[in-house]
Amino acid sequence: MKTWKTWGVVAASGVLIVLALVTGWDILMIAAAVVAGWPIAVSAWQALRIKMISIDLLVVVAAVGALFIQNYWESAAVTFLFALGKALEKATLNRTRKALSDLVEAAPDTATVLRDGEPETVEIWELVPGDVVLVKNGEQVPVDGRVITGNGGVDEATITGESVPAEKSEGSEVYAGTWLRSGVLRVEAVGIGSDSTLAKIIHRVEDAQDDKAKTQTFMEKFSKYYTPGVMLAALAVGLLSWNVELALTLLVIGCPGALVISIPVSIVAGIGRSAKDGVLIKGGEYLETSAKVDAIVVDKTGTLTNGRPELTDVDVLDDSYTAEEVLILAARAETASEHPLAEAIIQGAEGRGLRVDHVEHAEPVAGKGIRAQVDGATVAVGSADLLDSAPDPARILELNEQGKTAMFVGVDGKAVGIVAVADTIRADAPEAIKALHGRGVKVIMATGDAERVARNVAAELGVDEVRAELMPEDKLTIVKELQAQGHTVAMVGDGVNDTPALAQADIGVAMGAAGSPAAIETADIALMADRLPRLPHALGLARRTVRTMRVNIAIALLTVALLLAGVLFGGVTMSLGMLVHEASVLLVIGIAMLLLRPTLKEEKDRDAKRQQINDNAKEQKAVA
Repeated sequence: MKTWKTWGVVAASGVLIVLALVTGWDILMIAAAVVAGWPIAVSAWQALRIKMISIDLLVVVAAVGALFIQNYWESAAVTFLFALGKALEKATLNRTRKALSDLVEAAPDTATVLRDGEPETVEIWELVPGDVVLVKNGEQVPVDGRVITGNGGVDEATITGESVPAEKSEGSEVYAGTWLRSGVLRVEAVGIGSDSTLAKIIHRVEDAQDDKAKTQTFMEKFSKYYTPGVMLAALAVGLLSWNVELALTLLVIGCPGALVISIPVSIVAGIGRSAKDGVLIKGGEYLETSAKVDAIVVDKTGTLTNGRPELTDVDVLDDSYTAEEVLILAARAETASEHPLAEAIIQGAEGRGLRVDHVEHAEPVAGKGIRAQVDGATVAVGSADLLDSAPDPARILELNEQGKTAMFVGVDGKAVGIVAVADTIRADAPEAIKALHGRGVKVIMATGDAERVARNVAAELGVDEVRAELMPEDKLTIVKELQAQGHTVAMVGDGVNDTPALAQADIGVAMGAAGSPAAIETADIALMADRLPRLPHALGLARRTVRTMRVNIAIALLTVALLLAGVLFGGVTMSLGMLVHEASVLLVIGIAMLLLRPTLKEEKDRDAKRQQINDNAKEQKAVA
């Protein structure tokens, strides 16, 4: 039923009740019961057609029974309160789905495409992959694509939950539904409409919010037998006591409305909140399982570390050289190298503001390093075998023990310095590990790297256990071992080499899933941003959601118990019972809606920033 019809029925019934109380005409009270009760009766009939005894049937039987015993006020009050409760319930449930509606509204309708070099505004469906779209400052990015030209800051909050705009330049990926906050971009369209990352997120959240948790499935089975059980109990009481009003009152107070709604509304709110924070949880079952996670197996490379080598140390062995001079010599020699570590040295030098000119003459030495002619001198970068005399290896060994790859820098056969590179720890990894420990979660680092490298990283991060020099199947064994010990295990990996372990784990987690449709569709939890602290945040939100479900179930059961006691000891009428029943329904919905409050710091900052922008705009409008 449409919203205006729902509230129209409630308003009409309410007006008739007021007129009946003023005039004393019973016919108006009967009319009020019919107006409010008719849609309830239709709903009850539709349920019966599929062999289901619904809560609506309890209300209809109670209302009709009250009319037969000429208790018109009770009949009108029960149907009116039930209709009012349904309308409020529908309105508040719509609010819990706001995170999804916000995503849907974020989808752009039009785009400015360049045709023959001229901008033209077209509908999204008119675009094809390969089209070049123009995005100006303040406009929405209409497609998933790659930046061809231009620079700018893009607000990707709708996709990743990040509050700080991401800098984009040539070659960068952008996503439909995000906003360009500075600059101008030309973007080659790759994903359009339903093929965009935003569309896949919306699809995933829709499915997830409808997916049922195990507790919800149990409660639905319970209510399937509970509702007819209430009808039989009320019939038995009526026959034994010959008190029809008592039997009808039992029908009303036995309605399991709050019990049935307590779990799905919590799941909708929890998954909606997580989606707004850039965390996609596949469904209610995975939300419930995530709340139990007490052990996490984390791949090292690219998860706890940056996944690429960076310059870490520059040591001077000859006092006639400075650290900058040693680094420039090494970087210039490496410009002729194709070794993976060469780029780390070059970028390290440029990152320190040093100019790195390319060399023309160089000679790579297989397995040892490289020799190059730099300003008339022969510069070698690599092992001691490239030098005329063997220098003291103590410092090299020390750096190697720290998990770093260290190389001598020599000039004309003499060692003048040492440079070292390593895969460095992510800046946000220590914070994430600390947060996981704060939630009582055991963290196991699993990696194929050498033992000494793994132990140095583990010591710096403070993980609980280290497993090194592993093959992908070894990670699967670790997950099985933890599960055999009674742990609920989450596995965080890249989804390729770690596929067996991810499949075995109770919860598989994909990081940086934005732009990866496979990760969005297959992971139990997908962290849209490449931010490890989102994992403890997601687990914390899952635990809050499950706690909310339990609180709501307790409220629902307590309400029924108190009403039953009130009926047995006198004082609870049909209308009062329905009023308390509907109040309990709204209470559990209201408690579930508390999950929609932002708890992620970036989300709070973003909301505050948006509020400030809105306030400034209102002030400027008022002045104008």
